[in-house]
Amino acid sequence: MKIAVLIPCYNEEQTIGKVISDFQRELPEADIYVYDNNSKDRTSEVASQHGAIVRKETRQGKGHVVRSMFREIDADIYVMVDGDDTYPAEFVHRLIEPIKNKEANMVIGDRLSNGTYFQENKRPFHNFGNNLVKGLINFLYKSDIKDIMTGYRAFDKWFVKSMPVMSPGFEIETEMSIHALDKKFLIKEVPIDYRDRPEGSESKLNTFSDGWKVLKMIFTLFKDYKPFLFFSLWALLFFILGLAAGIPVIVEFAKTSFITRIPSAILAVGLMIFALLSFACGLILDTVAAAHRKQYELELNQIYKQMRREENDYIS
Repeated sequence: MKIAVLIPCYNEEQTIGKVISDFQRELPEADIYVYDNNSKDRTSEVASQHGAIVRKETRQGKGHVVRSMFREIDADIYVMVDGDDTYPAEFVHRLIEPIKNKEANMVIGDRLSNGTYFQENKRPFHNFGNNLVKGLINFLYKSDIKDIMTGYRAFDKWFVKSMPVMSPGFEIETEMSIHALDKKFLIKEVPIDYRDRPEGSESKLNTFSDGWKVLKMIFTLFKDYKPFLFFSLWALLFFILGLAAGIPVIVEFAKTSFITRIPSAILAVGLMIFALLSFACGLILDTVAAAHRKQYELELNQIYKQMRREENDYIS
C-alpha cells in the first residue's frame, strides 16, 4: 500500500526536521509531503534538506492546505500530522493498522484519554474549548468521540477523495469529524501520547478567536447537516416567547372581552409567525438535505467503483 504523510506547516523551522526524520524512521516506505503555508522562516529549506516533498499553498489557513493535499496527493493510506512535534511518530502504526484492515475510514489519534494532553498543555482555555466542542458534537450526533480536534489522523482513499473541505483554517479538524459522523464513515480512535511544543516554538493558535471560529463552524454545519432539528429549536424558542407575550393578552380578553395590551398582542403574533416560518423552513430544508445525502451516496458508489478498477488494473 502506498502511504502518504501529510504535514501542513507555517513557521515550523525549529521542529519540522525532527518530525520528518521521526516519520522516515517509522515509515521508511512512505512519501512525506510538507505543504508550506507562506512561512516566513526556513521551513521549506529545512524540509527539503530532510528529504520531504515540499509544496506551497499561498492561501493562508490550514483548511486551504488540507484541501490542496486531498486534491493533489494519491495514496492508499493518508496520515495527517502537525509539524510542531507534539504528536509522537511511533504511534503512527496504531493509526494506520485499522485502515490497512479496512476497519475504519478515519482513525483519530486521541490525545485526551490517557491524560498526557492535560499534563502537557499549559493553556486551560484550550482544555475547556476541547471539552465544549466535544460535548456539543457528541450531543448532536449521539456519538462518543473522545477527541474531536486532534491534528493526528489517518484516512483511507475513499474518505479523502470524497471529503468536501469547506473550512479555511483551524476548524478543519472539527469539519472532518462532523463530516465523518454525518456521512456514517467508519471511525476509530486510538489513544496516543501528546507533548507540548519544545521551548522556543510558538503556537499559531489564538484561544478565543480560533475557539469562536470552531463554534461558528459547528453552528453552520449543524444548520447544513441537521436543518430540521436546527430550525425546530428556533421554532420552539419563538413559540415559547410568543406564549409568554400572548398569554396575558388572552387572559385579559377572556376576562374583559377587551384588549388593552396592543403591543404585546402584536409581538405575540409576530413571534408565532416566526415560529411557524422556522418550522416550515426546517421541513423544507430537511427534504433538501435528505436528497443531498442520497446523491452523495451515489457519488460515493462511483468513487468506490473507480478505486476498485484502479486496484484491479494495478494487480493485473
